[in-house]
Amino acid sequence: MTPAARLQAAIDVLSAIEKSAKPADSVAASYYRDRRYIGAKDRRAVAEVVWRVLRRRARLDWWLQTFGHTEIDARSRVLADMALEGIQPDPDLFRGPHSAWAPEPEERRFMERMLELKSPFHRDMPPHVRSEYPEWIEPRLTALFGETLGEEMGAMRDEAPLDLRVNALKATREQAIAALAAEKIRAEPTALSPLGLRLASRLPLVQIQAWRDGLIEVQDEGSQLVALIVGAKPGMAVVDYCAGAGGKTLALAAAMANKGRLVACDVASWRVDRAGDRLRRAGVHNVTRRVIEGESDKWIKRSAGSFDRVLVDAPCTGTGTWRRNPDAKWQLGESDLLELIVRQRDILTSAARLVRPGGRLIHATCSLMTEENEAQVEAFLAAHPDYRQVPVEEVWAETIGTSCPVPGPHLRLTPLRHHTDGFFASVLERAAG
Repeated sequence: MTPAARLQAAIDVLSAIEKSAKPADSVAASYYRDRRYIGAKDRRAVAEVVWRVLRRRARLDWWLQTFGHTEIDARSRVLADMALEGIQPDPDLFRGPHSAWAPEPEERRFMERMLELKSPFHRDMPPHVRSEYPEWIEPRLTALFGETLGEEMGAMRDEAPLDLRVNALKATREQAIAALAAEKIRAEPTALSPLGLRLASRLPLVQIQAWRDGLIEVQDEGSQLVALIVGAKPGMAVVDYCAGAGGKTLALAAAMANKGRLVACDVASWRVDRAGDRLRRAGVHNVTRRVIEGESDKWIKRSAGSFDRVLVDAPCTGTGTWRRNPDAKWQLGESDLLELIVRQRDILTSAARLVRPGGRLIHATCSLMTEENEAQVEAFLAAHPDYRQVPVEEVWAETIGTSCPVPGPHLRLTPLRHHTDGFFASVLERAAG
């Protein structure tokens, strides 16, 4: 592809993302499937532009408005991004098949002004622009982070590293590091998770033999910690209530050494089915996958009070994953948050029926929002007096065994403080009798 064709492809992908409710990576994959002529090198070049624009969209829009540009869309954002990257609006750049057309006079004017900028930031930018988050969410984030809001959300702007979890069913961390090193891939142990590895840059996993052999799985260090504090052990009966594609199911199965009963539940059959390949590659064989129908599900009624651990990785706003999914912040509205709060409460109440006396229910999200986290736990405990919260320091000592880096009763992680995605988890224990 010519440089101009790559630019046009980036514009097309961004336009498709704006019109779709699906995640950006899913939209981009669909775009490429319909255009087989776009090779891997060109896809990487297009993706670099697309994700950079998504990460700095608020600042691009602010500059475009500041310079008087009224029609803000995917094209104007890509051209503004080019200018911030120091790329001149040379007409020769826009020639060739499948090409973006050369900038109009108004577009050339804002590009020329942006080429003079020394930084994408400006002292007059509002906090939500500087730190790249929707303006409507600012009061909630301010209440949560206070004076550190700028630093916390600034850490959310940057691209996340690639974290891997060592599959303890097949390898130790040292063996996984050696296997990756044999492929000339340098991996560093993560600071908090005893199973974690961190790569300096993202790599296509299908090309890594250690991944194909099931020695490693992609999983953010924060997500690994959530799975660890569940405290799943060999011989236990455990439920991953909102299993999705099975990331935490795999971690729980490894913690159980394939011994015991592990049920992976979800309301979507396609998500449950998709986990099959991952389970086989990891060598997991103690998992039963089950599609459930919410509160009315007959299996839940039959299985009430029979599980030692029930993990509810609840559907949430995903605000803690914005480093990886910058498009999600621009698709999220306040009504989405309010709907999710009700849904989470119902899910948590339903899942609690499965916990045996003396067992534990773990409420977890990849969200920063207090309403999805602490407030949900408080409401649940008020409605279920037979449960108590187990302090995270106590759980950490039981399950991980190192010094707990998180003060307070809950596990709350952020990119700034812990170099993980934003995660929350609270361990709730049912009275023994």
